[in-house]
Amino acid sequence: MATRCLIKPGAYHDSVTLMELAEKVSHLPAVQDAAVVMATEANKGILRAARLLLPAIEAATVHDLVIVVKAESVEAAHRALEFADAHLAQSRKAWTTRPGIRPRTIHGAVRSTPHSNLAIISVAGQYAAAEAWEALKNGLHVLLFSDNVPIHDEIALKEYATERGLLMMGPGCGTAIINGVALGFANVVPRGPVGVVAAAGTGLQEVTTVLARLGVGTHQALGTGGRDLKEEVGGIMMLQGLAALQEDPQAEVLLLVSKPPSPMIADRVLAQVKTSQKPTVVCFLGGDPAGILAAGAIPARTLQEAAYLAAAEVKGYAGSTASREIERESAALLAQAAELRKRLQPGQRYLRGLFSGGTLAAEALVLWEDMVGGVFSNVAFDAQWQLKDITRCAGNCALDLGEEEFTLGRPHPMIDNDLRIRRMMQEAADPEVGVIVLDVVLGYGAHPDPAGELGPAIERVREFAEQQGRELLVIASVTGTRQDPQGLERQVTALEEAAAIVCSCNAAAARLARFIFAP
Repeated sequence: MATRCLIKPGAYHDSVTLMELAEKVSHLPAVQDAAVVMATEANKGILRAARLLLPAIEAATVHDLVIVVKAESVEAAHRALEFADAHLAQSRKAWTTRPGIRPRTIHGAVRSTPHSNLAIISVAGQYAAAEAWEALKNGLHVLLFSDNVPIHDEIALKEYATERGLLMMGPGCGTAIINGVALGFANVVPRGPVGVVAAAGTGLQEVTTVLARLGVGTHQALGTGGRDLKEEVGGIMMLQGLAALQEDPQAEVLLLVSKPPSPMIADRVLAQVKTSQKPTVVCFLGGDPAGILAAGAIPARTLQEAAYLAAAEVKGYAGSTASREIERESAALLAQAAELRKRLQPGQRYLRGLFSGGTLAAEALVLWEDMVGGVFSNVAFDAQWQLKDITRCAGNCALDLGEEEFTLGRPHPMIDNDLRIRRMMQEAADPEVGVIVLDVVLGYGAHPDPAGELGPAIERVREFAEQQGRELLVIASVTGTRQDPQGLERQVTALEEAAAIVCSCNAAAARLARFIFAP
């Protein structure tokens, strides 16, 4: 076996191009493994765990592109590297020679389509603020998907936009629904009377898709970016979006979603909520419901509960009825967990959550907060449970693989399953792990067939555990609708055929995993 690499200093290609190339290289004859990533410290850690880290990669900088191949021979490795290098050169040439209008700047795009009023920006973080400034100064609303943008740039952009009545969604905002049109990763959901503002992309997707399954549609769903409710940013976009929906007659029920906000900013948002005459459901994951109740709003502990309570307001039935539906589901999960527990060995005492969605990881942490031994995470609510080394889990663990330390220089896990599949194998090798929990998120911008890739990986990790004389349980949920490009039923079927246990939503999957270890 031979491992060889090619370092391309200062080279930049978008993450989707790199993902597609890595997949093509890994399927070349005699190639066992391959990676095409930027040489960030997090990516070096991932390559180290995969035994692909060579000294030349160790010495590379964050601005360098790394192509590394493990093949059956030196010749095969060199052929694969030559293929990758030629493919990158060809993809750049194809872009520059493609027919039709290809504006190279925001200003050029505005000139070619003068009636446009919104720009979606996805470039490397160091360039993102400049592009967002150009869009705003051309009078465009902005959805900024890029992350790794300095927080001082975010504040300045949002203040400028607010003063001019423009939306500045992001940085790190991958999802929105504007006038019923899905943007970014958003799902195909019906139009209806619910208006959502979310500082959480997958949180927005989870509540709108659960609402859709309950027969309730969404009018607007505004993303803010995950840092909006931090004290430094001040909740600028959340407050602007909330005020807009309070004035919008088609938004009859409001729903706010966020990971734990700064207490000061939570108070500011709730003061705005208090001025509204519209029923407002607030899900501040891990937050205190007392302040929400005092503002005259309806608190929700989980994303699932938030969607159920908003649906209850739309349909005119009591929130207690919605709560009883969740309680009935929990009772069924408890009984299911008792049977699943019998399939584990006494030493299998830990669970590992490998999430593509940060809000879905946060929802799981809320439901796992009282587990014996605690739950470590790279997005822990409490500093004592903050994971010290993101390349290695300890005890019970929930990883948000979409956090910036994982996505710098590589595609988001909702687009590329490679990192999650590698981590699944890594966690399966721990004999104390009994359960792996996965979220599978569908939508326009997501992977075209995530279960098609994750299913075979689930089979491999379960087979590996079986060879070690134990069973590994894989619990999954699918965030999506029947109308999504990937197809909800098709994804569920593929996961179930791989022997995954598929739950109705992320909260149900988290509860089932918890009940197996803490009935």
